[in-house]
Amino acid sequence: MSSTLYVVATPIGNLEDMTLRALRVLKEVQLIAAEDTRTTRKLLRRFGVRTPLLSYYEENRQSRIPTILNQLVSGDVALVSEAGTPAISDPGRELVQAAVQAGYAVVPVPGASAVIVALAASGLPSESFTFLGFLPRRRKERRAVLQGVAGEPRTLVLFEAPHRLRATLADLVDVLGGDRPVAVCRELTKLYEEVHRGTVAQALARFVQPRGEFTLVIGGAPVKGEAVVADVERVKADLRELKQQGLSATEAVRAVARQYRLPRQQVYRLWITLR
Repeated sequence: MSSTLYVVATPIGNLEDMTLRALRVLKEVQLIAAEDTRTTRKLLRRFGVRTPLLSYYEENRQSRIPTILNQLVSGDVALVSEAGTPAISDPGRELVQAAVQAGYAVVPVPGASAVIVALAASGLPSESFTFLGFLPRRRKERRAVLQGVAGEPRTLVLFEAPHRLRATLADLVDVLGGDRPVAVCRELTKLYEEVHRGTVAQALARFVQPRGEFTLVIGGAPVKGEAVVADVERVKADLRELKQQGLSATEAVRAVARQYRLPRQQVYRLWITLR
């Protein structure tokens, strides 16, 4: 029987999110290819897993792929990222491609994903979304990517490092507009987890000295032909009053949308900006 490359999701912070299936697979394979062996070693030690580790990360992936494929000749291998689901905006994708091309089975072992966790916590439309991964480090290239999605009606999701967060938020203000709704998710599932919901401009004012890992969920562009709110502040005031009365987002948005004859999605974007 042909060997298998298991793509194993690991916790993005809280170790209690480790699944029973993931633990079983990590114990049964002959080798674990890990993006960060130090982080993975701590995880394995916590759960009593003694499977050998091999480093596999961006800088050594070209030399490691043949080694891992050679290991698959004699047995199963598991791939784990530093945290979360491998092959999503990390070098695991190239290994998965190589294993598929070599004829090996690739089996996902699902679990935590910062993309999905942030989207679920954001409160923004999640029927469809566009994942941008990490934006380019250089300002010109970063702004070019944002300009390319400025008219995208779907929700946007991206990762950002703390030392680049303010630069990215500033570019979001300039390119997408400071009134775009955003959920800035920091240190998801960890001790100091925070989800800041508001406008992009409010987020820029809030995160003066960013710390931790960030996932940003940004509201999509208004749908073409969408009605223009004549008095944004009046609509927001009505929403705020209903919120203070204890109405849920669904109830308040439905009532105000009906009152002003506006699309619910448009009113919901204003709801998200309320403090």
